Amino acid sequence: MIQRLRRASTFAAVAALAALAPTLGDAAVVPFLAVAGLAFFGVRDGEWFETLALPGDREAERLYGLVAFSVAAAGLALFASLPRAPLPYEAFAGAALAVGGGRLGREFVARRSTDEFPLVAGYVGVGALASLAGQVAVRIQTELLGTDGGFSLDGPVPVASVDPAGTASSLATALPDLVFLASVAGLTAALVRSLVFDRDAHITVILVAFAVWGFVALDPAVTVPLVAFGLGVTAALGYISFALGTASVPGMLTGVLSALLAVVLGGVGWFLTLMSFYAVGGLASKYRFDEKADRGVAQENEGARGTGNVLANSAVALVALVGYAATPHLGLPPAPFAFAFAGATATAMADTLSSEIGGLFDGPRLVTTLRRVDPGTDGAITWQGELAGLTGALLVGSIAAVGMPVGDLAVGGAIVVLAGVAGMTVDSVLGAVVEGDRVGNQAVNFLATLSGAAVAVALGVALL
Repeated sequence: MIQRLRRASTFAAVAALAALAPTLGDAAVVPFLAVAGLAFFGVRDGEWFETLALPGDREAERLYGLVAFSVAAAGLALFASLPRAPLPYEAFAGAALAVGGGRLGREFVARRSTDEFPLVAGYVGVGALASLAGQVAVRIQTELLGTDGGFSLDGPVPVASVDPAGTASSLATALPDLVFLASVAGLTAALVRSLVFDRDAHITVILVAFAVWGFVALDPAVTVPLVAFGLGVTAALGYISFALGTASVPGMLTGVLSALLAVVLGGVGWFLTLMSFYAVGGLASKYRFDEKADRGVAQENEGARGTGNVLANSAVALVALVGYAATPHLGLPPAPFAFAFAGATATAMADTLSSEIGGLFDGPRLVTTLRRVDPGTDGAITWQGELAGLTGALLVGSIAAVGMPVGDLAVGGAIVVLAGVAGMTVDSVLGAVVEGDRVGNQAVNFLATLSGAAVAVALGVALL
């Protein structure tokens, strides 16, 4: 356990070098390359090797895990220090410290608990705090040094005039944005870590850096109440979903991250629309689960939805959400993105309820021929399931009509409901026609939500 803590502390210390990138300027890549070189050529055995070795390193007799992480950080540092730097220093430092701090937080918790939820909470919590600290450090340096401050390989660059009061005021104004970005970094890092191997920290830091970069570019209007509401409610709902077994750990992280993005990028109405699907859909998967398992129609993994399932049902909605947030930068109308989000979510809700409720009843018929088939047959429907799906679409349509910019209350809500039913029908048809060995259920779900979004946009443009 002490070895694991020391190893995590080393990774965190390497990650912390990213916070010095504005001061180091062009030389920001140097310390990471130095660490990589020392780990690769200088530490081949002994106590330090045993401490820092990740699974697989001992067989190779090289510290490939630490080397890969350092090289990845060096690449990001180079990318951030180029002229007209495409990668903001804040995204670089926030990502590196989210990964390094997250690993350290997980190991601290592991000294007291081996349960997965506390371990994940430790990773996200410490990772987000470390990411916030890194971004604050970057802001302070860029404020004090000015846009041209720092050191280059040709020598020091003169420091701009210092205004401590202005720096403090700027940090206070930017704090909600930084907290949001740090939360995104911590959640994304934990999610990616749950999907890759322990020695793949280099993959994690690169993906997190680009995710944070994207949200820096979006520059959403973030306020303290909005961030506080988003973090508090999504964290609570994430714990509830895990405790009830409606989501696996990766699925929970995906849902929490998606919900946080919904409330910050869209607003409370978008959040409630998405959460209606997560909450009702998750509970429907657990409803009379043993009976559905006996009939062969139960959700796999004991009803706990994983990342693939969550994204298959939510990816289209999340793309629409990001598109909505980007409309001020792109000069596009926001309404089509709102309809796409609501239509995709209504489809996911309708399809989930139709399959989870309809699977409990006998006499299913194939949607393409209406012939009786065995329960669990792809593309099979029951009238009870169709009614449940319609009810789900009505729920999402009602919430979206009140809380989202979908135009007239009645017409906008009706469009979302029709889109949800259309998408549910497409899912059944695709299940009967193409689902099988080559096209899986998750691909069918994605195509169905895409069709629901398309129907909602088309009807919205035609009728409003």
